[in-house]
Amino acid sequence: MNAVNETTAPALSEAEAASAEEARKAKKHAFEMNKLSKRLHRQVGQAIADFNMIEEGDKVMVCLSGGKDSYSMLDILMNLQKRAPIRFELVAVNLDQKQPGFPADVLPNYLKGVGVPFHIETQDTYSIVKKHIPEGQTMCSLCSRLRRGILYRVARELGCNKIALGHHRDDMVVTLLMNMFFGSRMKGMPPKLVSDNGEFVVIRPLAYVAETDLETWAVHREFPIIPCSLCGNQENLQRVLTKKMIREWDKQYPGRIDNMFTAMGNITLSHMMDRNLYPFASLQPTGRPDPQGDKAFDEDDDCGTPAQPAVQTIRLDKL
Repeated sequence: MNAVNETTAPALSEAEAASAEEARKAKKHAFEMNKLSKRLHRQVGQAIADFNMIEEGDKVMVCLSGGKDSYSMLDILMNLQKRAPIRFELVAVNLDQKQPGFPADVLPNYLKGVGVPFHIETQDTYSIVKKHIPEGQTMCSLCSRLRRGILYRVARELGCNKIALGHHRDDMVVTLLMNMFFGSRMKGMPPKLVSDNGEFVVIRPLAYVAETDLETWAVHREFPIIPCSLCGNQENLQRVLTKKMIREWDKQYPGRIDNMFTAMGNITLSHMMDRNLYPFASLQPTGRPDPQGDKAFDEDDDCGTPAQPAVQTIRLDKL
């Protein structure tokens, strides 16, 4: 019997193998970024629809700080604008606060490159903040008040009726916890509200977006990030520490941030304690079964089991 000759393919050279691996990684990266792009645009579009953030004929001032969040917001809104069934305008606005070393050419060059109308407002709020806030103390409160007043004026001058801010899902959860921990109140960061001067509608199109997705998107899109030298080094800010805390929670119990965020839109007033929002003083038996009524002698049966951390309802008093 004749032996069967087996033909084997020649082994790839080291260079060919490396090239094939690079091609595989590039294909995987493109697939993942396409998924991320679809998710981000879907989430922003859903937030806009759910809260009627943008309407026909709106002129939206997109506040651009030079950070990952505002870059991503502008990027996504520009894409949605192209295929939206309504007509609306976008104008990007940056407040140059004259921080030392601020690269004043970065944002104008980027905005010219992407082809969006823009306005750079130059106001030396940095010196004011440094003059009135002692070294080592939190600067954010005064800085934000000064910035807010200037941006309201700019929005008025540009004829904008909406102001878009780049706060995301994690910012909203952190704000809720900050108000609970340090303000003794249940107050979050709403996706849409009227400005405190009553003149504009403020919107947060990134309300449904996770910060980790924005971090990935910023790297992929190669945004020219400009760090805030005024407050970026205040690592002991309570907001920074609270954000680190929820990140750790989410690592240990995946889905915890999502649960807290969902809870902000799923409130049972009768099971809270605000006498201004629910008539506790005048409450009387009705004689009728109520599926939403309290089961006074039962344990809280709304919580999931530890085996299902992604869907469990978080009891803040148990943390």
